[in-house]
Amino acid sequence: MTLSFNIHYEASWAELLRMNNWQLGVLGNQVTLGNWQESAAIPLDTTNFRVWKATVDASNFTFPVEYKFVIFDSSNRKVLAWETRQNRYTDNLPNQNTLFTDNNLHFDIAPFRGAGTAVPVFSLRSAESFGVGEFLDLKKMIDWAALTEQKMLQILPVNDTTLTHSNADSYPYNTLSVFALHPMYLRLEAMGKLNDKAKTSYFQKKQEELNRLPALNYEEVNCLKWEYFHLIYKQRKKKLATDSDYQQFLAEHAEWLIPYAVFSFCRDAERTPDFERWTMFSELQHNSNQTLNAKAGIENFAKTHAEEIGLYQFIQYHLHLQLIEVHRYAQEKGIFLKGDIPIGVSPYSVDVWYNPKQFKRDLQAGAPPDDFSVTGQNWGFPTYNWDEMQRNGFSWWRARLRHMSIYFDAYRIDHILGFFRIWSIPKGKPSLLGHFDPAMPLSVAEIEAYGLIFDEEKMLHSVDKEDPCQVLFVPDCTQPNRYHPRISIRENTAYLNLTNYEQQCYARIYEDFFHHRHNGFWQQRALHKLPELIASTPMLCCGEDLGMIPATVPEVMQELHILSLEVERMPKIWGIEFSLPASAPYLSVCTTSTHDMSPLRLWWTEDAARTQRYFNAELGCEGIAPAECEPWIVEKILARHLQSPAAWVILPVQDWLAVSADLRYPNPEAERINVPDNPQNLWCYRMHLTVDEMLAADCFNEEITKMIREARA
Repeated sequence: MTLSFNIHYEASWAELLRMNNWQLGVLGNQVTLGNWQESAAIPLDTTNFRVWKATVDASNFTFPVEYKFVIFDSSNRKVLAWETRQNRYTDNLPNQNTLFTDNNLHFDIAPFRGAGTAVPVFSLRSAESFGVGEFLDLKKMIDWAALTEQKMLQILPVNDTTLTHSNADSYPYNTLSVFALHPMYLRLEAMGKLNDKAKTSYFQKKQEELNRLPALNYEEVNCLKWEYFHLIYKQRKKKLATDSDYQQFLAEHAEWLIPYAVFSFCRDAERTPDFERWTMFSELQHNSNQTLNAKAGIENFAKTHAEEIGLYQFIQYHLHLQLIEVHRYAQEKGIFLKGDIPIGVSPYSVDVWYNPKQFKRDLQAGAPPDDFSVTGQNWGFPTYNWDEMQRNGFSWWRARLRHMSIYFDAYRIDHILGFFRIWSIPKGKPSLLGHFDPAMPLSVAEIEAYGLIFDEEKMLHSVDKEDPCQVLFVPDCTQPNRYHPRISIRENTAYLNLTNYEQQCYARIYEDFFHHRHNGFWQQRALHKLPELIASTPMLCCGEDLGMIPATVPEVMQELHILSLEVERMPKIWGIEFSLPASAPYLSVCTTSTHDMSPLRLWWTEDAARTQRYFNAELGCEGIAPAECEPWIVEKILARHLQSPAAWVILPVQDWLAVSADLRYPNPEAERINVPDNPQNLWCYRMHLTVDEMLAADCFNEEITKMIREARA
């Protein structure tokens, strides 16, 4: 006979336990409940992320049973806290021998709240790096985070994006492989030193030149690093066959590593491999509708060209070693490493080539008009075939997350809205002519039920021959005679040409379609995917939920305990200009800006009237706002965020540095990382000072530490 003590997962305590390596246990007045002896606390199982559970032998229970939950240190089992309430109890065995307690834990310990820094790896600067931030530079950033009593370091995606070996590859969200890491993050000498002294001198000279540049020269850095890769691989390849660690890496990662290495070899060789149904890389770029299947014969090809593809495996092995080293170092320092999962992959990626049925390659993912872009965004990624993915249990996604958990403790889901619905754009069409997928498009009868007579010429054909977006409805891509209202209609000529009555009818259609019709539908779709994926790893899950947010999104995120993203200048409540950091929910990451926004100092200068309103109404300052965001203003803004109730406050490194008049970069425009409505944006921001200089900036570090301590007090 057994009895299970269950308590529903409570997010605030879950975070406290996770971040401190603590565990929840139960103790009571029975032998199998430890007889109140602290050393005998029964740990609660957290396998099911919604319920904590402990099952004990109840054969010899004497009633009533009294018990309490305790928190103990996982490393030494020392009890750190008992519940402060009166003993819980039961006077009989409940039905099914499962005792569900109330959903509240009662401990005299404050919920966890931590601070951190967001910085792209490529933006780091050190004397040891080669013109670009590298994985091993993160160790010094970890030192700085620990020095200033931060708890998390957040980075942008670090997957390989190499398609053309040019600046066009700098976009870190255009992923070539969701498993492979980007070669440019390697510390060259850590792979092995060259025997050729002349070549060693050559690379040292180039390193010095590149490190003096104010920004990342993406193309030259990568070109030179690849030159080094070829040389060091040629020098060391004969010994790899007897290197047991290397061979173990190849065996453990063969499922993704072999296709990636073969694909990369063919990309660089620009040749057609000699097995059936392969498409040459140049054809792949220009004809993504062609059926691609490289699975047949790929292993034979890999064996035939083992030495050539070995270069790419060798590079990935060293990337793995260096990032593993960083992760272990972070754990030793008590710093959590947070990665980033792009919502899409390149249409020319290994993943699309190797798993074509899991993608809709005739459609492109993007975003509808929002604060980032008034005409919407087209990212160029194929959309996911979720039905096909679900048929195999989302194995690709689960493998992706498990692989990421090797290196990270937490992850940010880029555009989490894509798990509910994605803005889907037919190839060759502007973003404004896209529609949400999945969706329930309207029939003609449904449209006319609102009082709007459906005239195909008037509704579907542009009133401006030079602008195809001047339409009222967009036909669905897969369902004939079904239509979506065109997004962002107010300035649309076709809408303005309607009569007042027709505009009223259309406005009701628009409101219902975009704000009510799909709530339950999208909620079900997200709940089919997210719970299983989140439960596949122990990593903390955060979602980037900015933009046009369906009402069901925060409900699902709260239910699944996914941390939201809260940005003061992008309020989620309609009709207000700024959201208060003090109103951020506990299950959130609160920040001043993201890589897609202007850093704080640049934002301050972009709209004087808006800045004035913020200065007076939000900061509570009187008079005329200073023309620049002076250090005292930055400190005031950061303090507002650090004092928020959010579990995490993660600030861009540029905004931390803006606190110091001595350390801030003179030109705030040079600190912007990305401009979302510019598809040609070069991701080249590099910090103007080295991480060593940050570590040595005593006054600055003392100020940051003081701000964090005061916020936690």
